[in-house]
Amino acid sequence: MSQFLLRRLEHLFWVLLAVSILVFLLIYLSGDPVRLLAPLDAKPEDVERIRVLYGLDQPLIVQYWNFLVKALQGDMGDSFRYDQPALKMVMDKLPATLRLALFSLVLTILVGIPLGLWAGSHPNSAVDWVVSLLTFIGISIPSFWLGILLILIFADKLRWLPSSGAASWQHILMPGITLSIYSIGLLSRLVRSTLIDVMQRDYIRTARAKGLREQIVLYRHALRNTMIPTVTVLGLQLGALLGGSVVVESVFAWPGVGWLMLQGIQNRDLPLVRAVVLVIGLGFVLINLAVDLLYSRLDPRISHDS
Repeated sequence: MSQFLLRRLEHLFWVLLAVSILVFLLIYLSGDPVRLLAPLDAKPEDVERIRVLYGLDQPLIVQYWNFLVKALQGDMGDSFRYDQPALKMVMDKLPATLRLALFSLVLTILVGIPLGLWAGSHPNSAVDWVVSLLTFIGISIPSFWLGILLILIFADKLRWLPSSGAASWQHILMPGITLSIYSIGLLSRLVRSTLIDVMQRDYIRTARAKGLREQIVLYRHALRNTMIPTVTVLGLQLGALLGGSVVVESVFAWPGVGWLMLQGIQNRDLPLVRAVVLVIGLGFVLINLAVDLLYSRLDPRISHDS
């Protein structure tokens, strides 16, 4: 186990290093950030003064090295637009995004797994066709369109739910549902296909031959053997919910990391965008590590020492 953790921590380091290089270089493709910081009528000498002030006059390799050294010390630099530590701004907004992502994940589990079990236990039936159709629609619907549709129906027409903000539990319902629809469709289809395969195994036929009730066969024997791919997808989806909430948070004005990242991109706020991407990347890698550690708990045949 210790060797496995060391290998995964080494992978974590290289992944975060690659992410930091990519986000450092790609942010410059949108243009010169100094032009946004400087007024439209700024003189060339004023533009150069701003460039020197933020260290943007140095070569890219020097800028990246300075950023990397400070990042290892927990300093992501100060936001160009807000003049605050970028990492502190991200950590202040992170609880709201975690709350939204965890709510969406719980909703995904409570709806996606039962739908997949229902369809997988009745393959090629009317139930299976209905569930497959609904999950296909859920996967295909764009999140921004669904979010706007929910606002028009439940906030504008019916006035049951607030359209924006995060002040109460009611504010999380529409963004949480919007964010979880794709994950519900993906998880239910995975559980269905995995369950259909598992139900053909010899130990399922043996359990039925012993006279066990179908519910016991389904939940005690079949469901447990579908957990490894299910947990894998749930871990990946939790990371995707953390990083993919930009559109949903902007539609519902949810004050989270996704909304903060969108503000940073629009303002070409380099330190803020870098801090958001690295924090999300770190969370994604840690979630994958936790999923790998769960494998041995779900299936004793899996050993991390081999």
